Amino acid sequence: MFNEITKAIDAMNLLHLFKINRSDLYITCIANDMQILFLGLDDPEKIKSVTPKKGIITAIWCEEATEMEYTAFKQLDKRLRGESSVQKRIILSFNPVLKSHWIFQEFFKMWQEDDTYLSYDDFSIIKTTYKDNKFLAPDDIKALENETDKYYHDVYTLGNWGILGSVIFKNYSQQDCREIIKVADKFKNGCDFGFSNDPAAVIRTYYDKTRKTIYILDEYYKTDTTNDKLATIIKKMIGFEYIICDSSEPKSIKELKNIGINALPAKKGKDSINHGIQWLQQQKIIIHTTCTNSLNEFQQYKWKEDKFGNALPVPVDKFNHLIDALRYTYEDESTPSRRIIVKANI
Repeated sequence: MFNEITKAIDAMNLLHLFKINRSDLYITCIANDMQILFLGLDDPEKIKSVTPKKGIITAIWCEEATEMEYTAFKQLDKRLRGESSVQKRIILSFNPVLKSHWIFQEFFKMWQEDDTYLSYDDFSIIKTTYKDNKFLAPDDIKALENETDKYYHDVYTLGNWGILGSVIFKNYSQQDCREIIKVADKFKNGCDFGFSNDPAAVIRTYYDKTRKTIYILDEYYKTDTTNDKLATIIKKMIGFEYIICDSSEPKSIKELKNIGINALPAKKGKDSINHGIQWLQQQKIIIHTTCTNSLNEFQQYKWKEDKFGNALPVPVDKFNHLIDALRYTYEDESTPSRRIIVKANI
């Protein structure tokens, strides 16, 4: 978002009117000292102390809002307080994903599928599609118009809230797991490598074997993450615990080991994807409220379908990076013959 705003200022030849601080991520208007502040929501508590140089916060824009948890939204809403000469507002921009999302439940109860605009009380919804984006290249338009998957066509081409028919997992829920984190005595961790198009995905879990319950407690999910940065993230998340990584990248595993991460390769093998999925389907999966990317994947990971809409026993290779990391994490449980003996390098 920061780069998009600064590029827009530059494109309009207005750089001389703004002071841009790239290290602390804020932009100040030279004429009146008003500021645009850019913040992540990795820790919603941090925003409590945010104060602009002049006046109060009067507008908040949340890009990719479907990746934000409800408690973070409520915390942001509380930041809009104090005397102001302008109407205070929150703007949420996003692709609509699934009707089970809290944004749909909270704001779209009066929304009809063919609506493009809705306004009531002090609330407005504006729907746009690729047809409203004059900056799309011809091949972008072609790809959107030729999308054959019904869910992706509904959401990304038509801009509608999606409903998935052939979802793989239905055995999950989301809840606050802070008490579980306090009492957990042994954690299990996994990593799926990625960089430009696919994100690097790290997952931290706890397994209550007697209740067949997996708790997803923490996650990392981001593109353009080099292995040295990934190692720093992993070390902060898990310390010297071991982590099971995608064995298709032995070089990356070796680099993590060289930096002090107890990284082990997944065994994989024939039918390991479907075997791992089947085992995970037999567990109860509880996702911590902070792990929004994990929740998004579980909501959208689905089976391929034939031309008649029948599910095939082949998962669609999308929305599965954290789920793949979870499969690697529990490979020793789902395939007992592959028990992992760990020697920590402390």
